[in-house]
Amino acid sequence: MLFRICRRLAAGRCIRPFSSGGSMYEPDYLEKLRPKYPVYNTLNFTIKGYDYPILESYQKFIYNVADTMDLDTVDSWAQPPRKLNVQKFKPASAIIESEYKLTVYERNVQIASLQAPLYPMFVRILQEALPEGVTLSVSEHTSEVEDARFVPDRDLLDLKQKLGEITSSRDKK
Repeated sequence: MLFRICRRLAAGRCIRPFSSGGSMYEPDYLEKLRPKYPVYNTLNFTIKGYDYPILESYQKFIYNVADTMDLDTVDSWAQPPRKLNVQKFKPASAIIESEYKLTVYERNVQIASLQAPLYPMFVRILQEALPEGVTLSVSEHTSEVEDARFVPDRDLLDLKQKLGEITSSRDKK
């Protein structure tokens, strides 16, 4: 009896309980749970510009396109504005001809589990609708981005420094 089973296995005529071409010890449904296409990790779509209403409108546009394409929008946030002072000098001199005070606004939209075939189409749509004066950049989400997102609490940092000084003076005794 055992000899017949071994001959059938060797001839390839034996019916296996899991016939998906996978392992004999793994069920078929595990293969079906894998994504069909490669998936990007969490991506940050960062937009910067000088005009606040246009930037807010474009951020809403990005969110709506992602929602229409059934992309997983995890989070969106605003960075504090940066103030710039730009000076234009007269030719070949140190005399200021004009001075401009600019404010750079920054918004971020975070998308997770973006399938590889949808990424170029999504970026192309965003580039085609990019307003004048707005820049778009895409980067992978890192811990540095997460840390830069939050404004540090000065009081908390001062208390931690004082606590460190107290514990170090206590250790010296």
